Parts: sequence; C-alpha cells; structure tokens
Amino acid sequence: MRVILLSLISLLFFACADVNPTSDYVYLGVSKDKLDGMIRVTAYNATAILGTNDTAAKLEEYPQMKVKVDYSFSMGKHEVTCGEFNKLMKPQGLKLSCINKNLPATDMTYYDAVLFANEKSKAENFDTVYSYSSKQIDSDGHCTFLEGFYFHTDVDGYRLPTEAEWVVVAGRNWNPRASWNAENSGIQLHEVCTRISDSTDFCDMAGNAMEWVNDWLGFFRDTTIYNYTGSPDGGNMGKRIVKGGSYRQLGSAINLYSRTDVYTITSSTRAEYVGFRLAFGQIPDAVWMDYDGIPNSKRVISLVNQRTLKNHLDAYKVVLAFRNNLTGNLAYVNYSDGTIYTAEIKDTLEVYHPDVSPNGRFVAFSTGLEGVSGKSEVYVRTLSLGYVKIFKLKVDNASIPRWRVLPNGDTVIVYVTDAGDNRNDGSFKRLETWQVKFQKERFGRPQKLFNGAYHDGISGDERLAVTGARLLRAKVAQGTSTLESKASDTVWYNGEQACNVSLATDGSKKTLFLDFSGETGRKFVGESYGVHERILVMDSTGKLISSIKAPLGYSFDHTEWVRGRSDYAVATLTEASGMHRKIVLVNMQDSSMTDLVEGDDLWQPCLWIPDALDKSKFEVDGDSAGVYMHAGENFEGILMRYNMELIWRYRDTANVVIVGSSRPLHSVSPRYLVQPFYAINLAQTPNSIYMSKDFLDFYIYPHFKKLKYIVISLDIDFWYKTEKGPNSDNFFNDNYKNYAGFVYDKNHNYWQDGYPEGLLEYTENYMTIEGDYAFLDDRGRMLGTGCKPWSKNPDIEMDSLYYDNHPETLENSMKVFKKILEKAEERGVSVVGVIFPQNPAYRKTGAFGRYGLRRSRAKELIDDLKALEKTYPHFRLLDENKMGKHDYDEYSAADEDHLCARAAPQITKRIEAVLKELR
Repeated sequence: MRVILLSLISLLFFACADVNPTSDYVYLGVSKDKLDGMIRVTAYNATAILGTNDTAAKLEEYPQMKVKVDYSFSMGKHEVTCGEFNKLMKPQGLKLSCINKNLPATDMTYYDAVLFANEKSKAENFDTVYSYSSKQIDSDGHCTFLEGFYFHTDVDGYRLPTEAEWVVVAGRNWNPRASWNAENSGIQLHEVCTRISDSTDFCDMAGNAMEWVNDWLGFFRDTTIYNYTGSPDGGNMGKRIVKGGSYRQLGSAINLYSRTDVYTITSSTRAEYVGFRLAFGQIPDAVWMDYDGIPNSKRVISLVNQRTLKNHLDAYKVVLAFRNNLTGNLAYVNYSDGTIYTAEIKDTLEVYHPDVSPNGRFVAFSTGLEGVSGKSEVYVRTLSLGYVKIFKLKVDNASIPRWRVLPNGDTVIVYVTDAGDNRNDGSFKRLETWQVKFQKERFGRPQKLFNGAYHDGISGDERLAVTGARLLRAKVAQGTSTLESKASDTVWYNGEQACNVSLATDGSKKTLFLDFSGETGRKFVGESYGVHERILVMDSTGKLISSIKAPLGYSFDHTEWVRGRSDYAVATLTEASGMHRKIVLVNMQDSSMTDLVEGDDLWQPCLWIPDALDKSKFEVDGDSAGVYMHAGENFEGILMRYNMELIWRYRDTANVVIVGSSRPLHSVSPRYLVQPFYAINLAQTPNSIYMSKDFLDFYIYPHFKKLKYIVISLDIDFWYKTEKGPNSDNFFNDNYKNYAGFVYDKNHNYWQDGYPEGLLEYTENYMTIEGDYAFLDDRGRMLGTGCKPWSKNPDIEMDSLYYDNHPETLENSMKVFKKILEKAEERGVSVVGVIFPQNPAYRKTGAFGRYGLRRSRAKELIDDLKALEKTYPHFRLLDENKMGKHDYDEYSAADEDHLCARAAPQITKRIEAVLKELR
C-alpha cells in the first residue's frame, strides 16, 4: 500500500514543486534504505527543473533547464550531524566544534565533506567515490585543496548528491516557510529533524543549514539533459553550488532554483550556516555540460596541482597548452591559477602545435600538421576564455609556429612554409624558414631566415636549428658566423627515422626526439625497444647523450622541452590502441614522470614557465614573500592576493584608496577618477568595518606616502558583524594565518620601517587566476559584472528585528568607524563614506536593505553618520541609496544590493565630485 501511495505522490510532484507542470511519465518512489540513515529514491524518467526563467535571477540561475533523473540512488534523511562528522573524522585529524552533537555539521569546506564521504565508504567496506593524490590542510584543521581530485561516477559509494538529485527530492513537498528560517530560528542552528514538514520524508532541505552538493557551478541552457552532473569544472573561480536555505534567511527568500550564497562559493569556502547531506550510488551515463552549454560524457582531468609543479620547476606560474584531438580544439590548464581546471577554446579552426608566448599571454598554432604537406595557416590568440582576441598571419602558407626572443629583445614567431615529410633532400631545401615580429597584438613584416623547413627550434646564439619529420636534420653555423650568414645542412642520427624533435631554449642546445626503434638507438641504450618507447637526447654536435624509457604499456608521442629548461620535458603517453591518454612531465635527470592531465586523446603539449627571478637582487625570503594565495583558493583569498599586488605596485603613486565590501569592489572605478586623483580599489568580500580599519592600519597608512583620500563603504545593513567570532568577517583576525606571505608581513611589523625590495616581484610571480585582467586592469575594480533589472520582490537575508535584540553591534561598528575618522584627521587624510544603492523595492518592505535593519533605525543611523561631518571636518557622507529613492535606473543592478558595470561611471563620478570639494 505504501508503494502505491508513494507512486501517486510522485505523479503529483510537479504540482508540489515550484516548477512548471509536465506531461512526462514520472516515477519517483522513496522507501526505507538498507543503509542506516538513508532513504532509497527510485527514479524513472523523473524531472528536476533547475534554474528559473525569472530574468531578475542571477546569471548562473537562468534560464530554466530540465534534467531527467533515470536511475536510483540513496540520500540521507537529514544533514550529517556534528557528532557523526567528529566520530568518523577525528581520527583523520578533522574535527568540528560542537555545542550539540545533533546539530548539522557546518563551517566546513566542500573538501571536508567529500573526505567524510570517503571515510564513510571505507568504514562500511565500499569503494571510495572520490580520489586524490594529496591534501592541503589549513591551520584550523580544514581541507582546502585535494590535488588530483577526481569524482568517479561509476562507483557505488557515499558521495554528495548532485544538484539534480537534490532538487528532484526536495521538490516533492517544497515548503520553506515550514523550515528553520530567520522568522523562527532565533538566527541559529537547530537539531536535525526537529521540523520535518519542509520536504516529505527528508528533514531540513529548505532551511536550518544550506547544503553542499556535488557539482561544479556552470551555466544552464533551455534544454533537457539526462543524468546531469553539473559542469566539468568550476571555471577560473572554481565555483561550487550550495542548495536550500538556512536559519538566517526569511522563508520567502528560500527557493528551489537558488545555487549560490551571498559570497562566491568555492571548494575551500566555509560558513557556519553551510553543511551537507550524503547520497549513495552510481550515476549511469553521467553527462556534464560545459560553459558553452554543450553536453559531454567525456572530461579532461588535471592530475596535479601547482604546488607539485613548483617543487619540480621552481615556478609558481605554469601553463600547459595542448590539442584535444577528440574535438580538434585548443585546450589548456593554467597551473598558475589558484583554481586548476581544463579550459577548452571552441571555434572553427583546427589547432595543431600550440606554443605559448614568452609572456604567457598568447598561444600560437597552425592549422596544418607536422609531416603533412598542404595548406596551413598560423594564428595567435589570447590564452583566455574571458578575454578573446585572435590574429591571423597573412601569408600564403605557414606551419608550426615557435616563439623566440631575439638578442635585441624583440619577440618573434618562427614558422616554415610547409611542414611535410622532409626525407627528400631536394624538396626539403626548396622549403623555407621565416620569422615575423609579434608585438602590441599585431604582426610585423615577415622576414626569410634561410632555406629548409626548420620548425623545431633555433638556438639563442643563432648557431643551430633542428627539425624532424622523418629525418633529424640540423643547420649548423660555420666558424663564428650565424645561421643566416653561413651554415651547413646536415642529417643527424645516421639518417634513421626520427620525429617529435625539440631544441632546448635554455642555451644548452640539447635536442630531444623519438625514433622508430632504429639501430643507432638500440645500440646506444643497449637493448631493443618498440616504436617511440624511448626519448633520446643529443648534444649540440648530434651525439647521443641520454635516453628515457616509457612506462610499461605506453609509448611516447609529441615530446617537447619545457620552456627555458633542458632538465624537464613534456610528452603524451600513448596506449597500444593509439589513443593519447595522458600528458606527463618528464624529469630528464632521473627519468621520473609526473602525470599532468588525463583524457581520451590529448596531443602536442607545450609547457610554459616564466623567466626565473634574479633572487640575488632581493632582500626578502623567497619561500614566504608574496605567498598570499593557495591552490584551490576561495574568493576571499583571491581578492587579497590581488589587493597585495596593487598595494606593492602603486604604493608610491596612489593618493586615493578605496576600501570596504563587494559593493565598491564591483562599482567604483579608478579609471573614471581623473587627475589629480590616482586611485586603487582594495575593496574585499567578505568584509566588515573592523577589517577595513585593520587594512588601513597595517598596510595603507604605512606604505602610501601620497595618501590624501580614503573612500570607504558604509554598509550599515551588515553592521551586525562583530570584532571577533563567527560574524567578524575580518581576514586579519585568523584567516591571514593560513598564508605565509601575510604571516611574514606581520612578523616584520607590516614593513612599517620600509618596503623591502622584491615584495612586488614575488607577489606578481606567485599564483594568479585566469583572467587576472578582471582584477588589475581597472586597479582593483572587479570587471564584467553583468547587468539586469532590479527584482520586484527583493530578498531579505536577515530578520529586520535582529538589531533590536543586538543593539551593541551597531554601537560597536560606529565606534570603530569613529576611530577610522580620528586617525585620518590626525594624518590630514580626507574620508568619503559611501552608502551604496540597493534595490529600490526595499522601500515596500520593513527592511533598509538585503541584510534587514529596520528602516526607521537605518534613518537614525544615517542621521548620526551625517552629524559626524561637524566633528570631523575631513569627512563627507555620500548617501547614494537615499532610503531607496535613488536615481540609478532599472538596469543598473547586478543583484539586490550591488551595482553592475553599467553604473560604475555614475557612482564613481559622484565620488569624484565629493573628492573635489574636499580638496
């Protein structure tokens, strides 16, 4: 009888859920599971509606997309409790602070959650769903990065639910008003399953704690996908998804389609209101959908993190570019990025032989392949998904481009007129090698270098060039001349077949290549081997000097030196089937190999690293200086890393510094402040008035010698934050301890006795993220914030009466702001306090803005701030919100309380007008 009733309930699923009706046949049954604490979900053609068609929704929540869940799985009845987490994870070194063991386990990273899932699988003798090669634990005992992280969809074990699984279950009786929310929770967590009516059979899906789900955050399309498992990666920010609401949100603000929090969510983010529940079971025929909206069942997975590469290459900035032969597209992994993911650039061009430019910003490639004659073109494009430019070399035929820096400092691209088979001496010499300057995003005039298609490298002293597309040919300068004046053409390796030739660019003039199990190679290594099973290396005279054997079951292909090195190379590993499954870093000294990426057919890797720093010029410790970020970093860490680069770069030039929250971060543009104002934007999220004060005291006052003006956001609706504790949001309380660079600065009193040479250089050369132009081009304003209309029913994240019960939070925030003003007065520095515009529809509510605060109390607080102008003559209040009666038009919104890029000129010019008054 129960099964029949459940079937009837499931047929009514779409009437209960906040979605559109459907005529699809649906079976979604739930029953008691043999796994303790789990409920079995039997789905047949069940539909989860992800996203919404509300144009006021966030970019990543629009449009609505259907997902068919066509398999069975299990899901936890309630969120994992603090007691459950500690019982299993304490022996592993991870422990949460619990005031009650039956509260949801919160304040943990995504990686903490998946480690728990793995431990539970092992404890119950199941295979683990998640694999990794090493883990990174912070000073608080939380996992912030898993190197080589991989989610195995074909394993029966404990894991996090996918977003689609979560929605198809939660939507069966979605009732957020019945959850623990800001209207009934007292703004605190409650024991699990003490309110059970917000979703049939499952507890606390709508409220109490938000929940991690398994997926990376991607975008939706108006389509239908079976067995969707999210995006293949999290993009340059490494964004993750949290679902449901929490005890701090109003019930009316909790919905099924929401996927994010107020702050950017990454795998290393923690919040005291975010927990998780478990799922169990395989996902058959799993499908991912990339950022271009193309579903795919195949992924290219990075297997190593930047820290490991630093140990090998002594470089924090590393980029791997290659061809995905399944798609014909250029793919790359930016290992200098705090978030490591595989990017693929999709266009109509075939991409062969990619080569990254000396500055790491561009990639050159040809549309023709080595060993194949015929039409080929050379292109250069930006190595970025977000900043797209492409340039074509306008010549009749060009193949296999290779970057070079000339002795005079010019950057050029060497190319050949044809990349065909070079075994015929006569036809080879009729081909030509050319070079063309590429500077300021344009090609110069091509210049012929010499006859012969030498496409595998020219030495820095211009006395050796090599090539191999059947034979290993070399052009060697005679006497003291160069290749262009007097040189001889010769064939190395006794004329035996060779290919995948590469000349080192570090001055050693070593040449590596692959062969076809030739007699010369067999004699040198002392044993027989198969085709491409050995990397062979010659010195500058063509003498064999070393060899490296491929791993068992593989052969090599597409070998290349690492830029600027002759102790490391990259290569693909090829199976007997001919598929190039892995790209590896090869240590040419000890023959060891490090897996870089894994996929189905990966070709022609190029591994770029920057020129080494001359450390002898600097005063600082290179192991600590500038280390302001980690691999897999959260958004807070990314912003602070770029803030520090801005500080060290502009400390001698900026006279205006902008501090505060994400509101000025997205909208105040240094570019629109004209002379005599020269500004940098150091706004940060999360933020509090306490953090802004510490930032000013520790870094800004000591180092900005020309400082005349401070612009600070007065975010009175989140003056609920405290100096210490979970609501402090002050990076300098505890979080700084996780970064050697900030600890180093503090141990040297933040360099108040003088800036040490090298801090800027080490900061610049440490980790970055792809698209760093979004942080640096406008001196700290976050670029590219999309615009949309203000919503008609804005979210209120907190109970407006919270401040009535905690008046001390407002009082203490005001005291701290007065201290900021006092110090500025002492130094003759002017302060502009800005109240930023929020959704004008808050006028129809009882709240001042997104984080509550009664409107009447807000008016009193604004009057108090205005009155400070009399006490502090260098202070001006700029109220751009005007209690919601502002003049920022309908399409100025990024969301409820942030302006978008379109509004940046308006608010920045108004700030500028106040600065002029203060002059």
